[in-house]
Amino acid sequence: MNNIIWHNQKVNKEQKEKLIQQKSFILWFTGLSGSGKSTIANELEKKLYEKEKLTVLLDGDNIRHGLCAGLGFSVEDRKENLRRVREVAKLFCDNAIITLVSFISPFKEDRELARKLTGKDFIEIFVDCTIEECEKRDPKGLYKKAKNGEIKDFTGIGQEYENPDNPEITINSDKMTVEEAVNKIIGYLVEKKYL
Repeated sequence: MNNIIWHNQKVNKEQKEKLIQQKSFILWFTGLSGSGKSTIANELEKKLYEKEKLTVLLDGDNIRHGLCAGLGFSVEDRKENLRRVREVAKLFCDNAIITLVSFISPFKEDRELARKLTGKDFIEIFVDCTIEECEKRDPKGLYKKAKNGEIKDFTGIGQEYENPDNPEITINSDKMTVEEAVNKIIGYLVEKKYL
């Protein structure tokens, strides 16, 4: 790495935000599989689009089709998956794009590394849902496969999910509708002057 030097850009984040008239930040959705992260993130992105905000949505499954295609689900691979994602999310945020990240991201350490990398523009959203409700929803049949031993180290069954200690927003998705969840997030963003 001795020959790699960081090149400063002549156009900074604040100038880009002024150009497109929006503040950029990262909304990091975390929670168990089936908790509703992607559903809520998708609906929130639609609402932000209606408010004429430029966004990008980085979804766990979609990212694994390309950028992280060669990674499995071992602890090491999950950490590398999230390392790549937080770097990409920061690149978008640094270029004035509102970035929605929807990943299980089971480990506190990885989420804290994303927060440190981004700083004040990182908003952690814990999509809290009982494992029983996640199992009922189970759109991909993953909980059943994990319980049958077909999937090892599945978060919530064979691998622990570490709840966030102090997320900026908690969504109880087994008690709230998607619309209520989106409205709660929008309310926070307005209150904190992100929007």
